Amino acid sequence: MSDIDASAAATAPTARGGSQHHEAISTALPGRPQEGHGEPRSLGKDAWLDLRTNPIFLISATLIVVLLTMAMFPGLFTSQTPESADLTKSRVGPSSQAWFGYDLQGNDIYTLTVYGARASIMVGVLATTITLLLGSLAGIVAGYAGGWVDSVISRLTDVFYAIPLLLGAILVVFAFPTPPETPSIVIILRVVAALAILGWTPVARIMRSSVIGVKQADYVQAARALGASPVRIVLRHILPNAVAPVIVVSTIALGGYIAVEATLSFLGLGLTPPVVSWGVAISEASTFVRVSPHMLLFPSLFLSITVLAFIMLGDAVRDALDPKLR
Repeated sequence: MSDIDASAAATAPTARGGSQHHEAISTALPGRPQEGHGEPRSLGKDAWLDLRTNPIFLISATLIVVLLTMAMFPGLFTSQTPESADLTKSRVGPSSQAWFGYDLQGNDIYTLTVYGARASIMVGVLATTITLLLGSLAGIVAGYAGGWVDSVISRLTDVFYAIPLLLGAILVVFAFPTPPETPSIVIILRVVAALAILGWTPVARIMRSSVIGVKQADYVQAARALGASPVRIVLRHILPNAVAPVIVVSTIALGGYIAVEATLSFLGLGLTPPVVSWGVAISEASTFVRVSPHMLLFPSLFLSITVLAFIMLGDAVRDALDPKLR
């Protein structure tokens, strides 16, 4: 064998699709364990490797799992119900019988806090889901179509974006009051609608920017040249590569929606009895802050922990999905 043939044989690709030299380098990269024998990993796998060793993600995810379990199965955390009231215990402080004390009607505040997680988290999850769908749809259409379609959607987005979320939500819920006999689910959906009407604009703006950047990629141009339909291009090539920033923003916004719901309920415009929520509990306790601070302390504490957990989760996901931070 000649020197040229020997050199070519040493650098020829192996049957597994890469050169032996490249495979040796890829398996020797420090700092990250390799799955398989040098096989490439996607951004999602790299992000998961970062997240499962990130203490901020682990703490926030654990808190969110506990809170979601509390919202879905409150009976696992307390044997009482929000209707169990005893006026003789009105505003009694924390004790071994009632860890968080009692409210004005003699309800166990711990029980109200456990059951209040359901309505508060439901508002946040539903509002986030609707804003994610509406904003993503508007951003994809604007970014992919371009031209006058982009101009119209962008101007409409600017109009809604100029309205502060809290102020706009106050106007919406004030314009559509609910009578006392209104079912709880209707009261919750009214607040969700108020948040979704004004909360989709940040998602739309971010999705539009992501789509504009992704649609210029070579693989998108190749799919278009091969005759792929716009729907297939968007669903198979653009959306999976443009959705990461939107997911991060939506995760952080979820905690914000829960805080806005509590603010609306504190003002008497959001959730109202018979709905049990942290915002309703805070509103009812505001009059007795000085004489019975425990009525305000514990619902406010759980509300703050929930908002902080979702914000921490969003920050951890953002750091894991952003290649510039690696």
